[in-house]
Amino acid sequence: MHCTGRCSLMTACALAFAVHTAAAQTTPPMKAGLWQIHVERGENGQKMQDGNERMKERMKNMTPEDRKRVEEMMKQHGVATGEGGVIKLCYSQKMVDHGAWTDQGSCKTEYSNRSATSWKWHSVCTEAGYQGDGEATFPDAENFVVRSTGVSTIGGKTRTTSSTRTGKWLTADCGDLKPLDATQ
Repeated sequence: MHCTGRCSLMTACALAFAVHTAAAQTTPPMKAGLWQIHVERGENGQKMQDGNERMKERMKNMTPEDRKRVEEMMKQHGVATGEGGVIKLCYSQKMVDHGAWTDQGSCKTEYSNRSATSWKWHSVCTEAGYQGDGEATFPDAENFVVRSTGVSTIGGKTRTTSSTRTGKWLTADCGDLKPLDATQ
């Protein structure tokens, strides 16, 4: 997928969905609340500048008013940006309990493992021209790591992507950041 100005928001949504993959069998050992997520991405074997940093570069050239509007829009969609590829997301208890992403849109996901500490899956997103595999590990209720790889074909070009998302729970109180499930 080629990132545009909405890349950070799309990445954040994908993160939220990817973290909650195994709700059908077991509730993930995660706390609800404010999470800090660090994302590392690669495309065709090359490390990519993360979407959050690209967005910050674009925002530097915006007027203060436009920058504030973009930040508010992201907040309304459950995303806050930070330094060094870090974003903050609010996960509600409903998202943790029920899994926020299973079979969203045209994506179909099948799980090969859903244990209390690890989940593995394969997703096919026909409309987006994407398919890939992922694994989430939960060392404890305040940390997770999601690794995924996939292949997408857009405009006749095939891209191989990879990402590692590392999450750390910060607090039960999300402040003025709304949970992603409240924004849908």
